[in-house]
Amino acid sequence: MDTRQLRLRVQSVSAETPTIRSLVFDVEGGAAPGWRAGAHIRVSLPSGGDRPYSLMALPGLPEGQLALGVLRERMSSGGSAFMHALKVGDVVTASVPVNNFPLHEDASPALLFAGGIGITPILSMAAELEARGATYRLHYAGRAPGALAFLPQLEAVYARALSIHYDSDASCLDIAAALHASPASSHVYVCGPAGMIDAVKAAAHAGGIAADRIHYELFKAETSSAPNRAFEVELKSTGEVIAVAADQSIIEALEAAGHEVLSDCRRGDCGICQCGVISGVPDHRDVILSDDEKASNTVMQICVSRAKSDRLVLDL
Repeated sequence: MDTRQLRLRVQSVSAETPTIRSLVFDVEGGAAPGWRAGAHIRVSLPSGGDRPYSLMALPGLPEGQLALGVLRERMSSGGSAFMHALKVGDVVTASVPVNNFPLHEDASPALLFAGGIGITPILSMAAELEARGATYRLHYAGRAPGALAFLPQLEAVYARALSIHYDSDASCLDIAAALHASPASSHVYVCGPAGMIDAVKAAAHAGGIAADRIHYELFKAETSSAPNRAFEVELKSTGEVIAVAADQSIIEALEAAGHEVLSDCRRGDCGICQCGVISGVPDHRDVILSDDEKASNTVMQICVSRAKSDRLVLDL
């Protein structure tokens, strides 16, 4: 993993909607590292920790600059509030670009779905597909007119492939119809709220699209800014007690103790590592479980979630 840090100086700030701002940065000491659609950087916060933001290929963006779109969270724990307070000339530290949501490389068509601030990586995908001359369709959904960021830029450059949908009127997104209208060989990409992603995934599976052609990136709510604390996990099957350090995940602690753990994303968005909770109170940090499932405290994702109690007894 590349651990280099970038120093980014704010060049411009624009209000795209009442709650979404775009920020354009220069990279101090040289040009921005190369990146492809779907990449993100992690911006360091002055209070500690960081937040991920997708990079945007905004039309007309000068070469060497980086652009981000940031939603002001109503219950911000520090990230979006900090980003929305930035002014021209301010400097932030960020990671080099990382891409966990890449576009396919072959000539297959693409079907893009974006919900709200989820447009940020999808806009970059549209730009790359447009440059390739590829076949694609972009469906962009929001609650009501005025809520969609970067709409003028999208309409100016990608109008031929763009469909706009509002939950408040007859244009409301019909996912099944969008899938039906696209070639069967399409790769499907979706970024937005968890409910939208679940709906697209379910409809794509029901429509016979292969799992390896369904790609998604979750627009995640900010996690608690409280510092991590150490705790213990007890394995129900053996009674073994394993200490989880403040800088370890449960999976990392289990692996360090010699246990093999089934996992995939390690970001709390795939559900592979889910396990039962016999006792104790989890600190849920995933985006898979419903509010009711989290409140039940009977299951958890052990790649990202932690403990509010001193010990968790897990069904392992």
